[in-house]
Amino acid sequence: MERYVPKKMFFTKGVGTHKDELHSFERALRDAGIERCNLVQVSSIVPPNCKILSKTQGLKELVPGAITFCVMSRCCTNEPKRLLAASVGCAIPADPKSYGYISEYHSFGQTEKQAGDYAEDMAAAMLASTLGIDFNVDESWDDKKEIFKISGKIVKTRNVTQSTIVKDNFYTTVLAAAVFLF
Repeated sequence: MERYVPKKMFFTKGVGTHKDELHSFERALRDAGIERCNLVQVSSIVPPNCKILSKTQGLKELVPGAITFCVMSRCCTNEPKRLLAASVGCAIPADPKSYGYISEYHSFGQTEKQAGDYAEDMAAAMLASTLGIDFNVDESWDDKKEIFKISGKIVKTRNVTQSTIVKDNFYTTVLAAAVFLF
């Protein structure tokens, strides 16, 4: 039996506003460039040897109507002046033969940086737990290198985060996604 293992992935984000909630979601998908796909949400594993593409490169590989797998975070409200954020964090070990983790996180009242940092921390913590390592985010983060050191192993992290403040009484949706390609 052939297995479906993504060979590539890219990160994207978007925001949409409309008087109808569903339409605001569609506009956020359009802003992210993935509205033309039939999206299937999956959980949180980055396959070994999965190449990370830029958003521009990844969008070029999408086929309209295709079943497209992604890890997505989304947040929506119509409460005026509410700050909302959606983030996807990623932790990838230095060994390309090992798998990594993606986390989804959404929040109200957090800035883009706060939500993004938290999503990255969650992805690194999940990766550490699979390796049987007790992981303390505060002790493991190296600002200068932007890497985590987990029990002597170097782990690269990143996030894509969208935040906005709701205007008027219109529904506003923010989303962030890691999109897989085969």
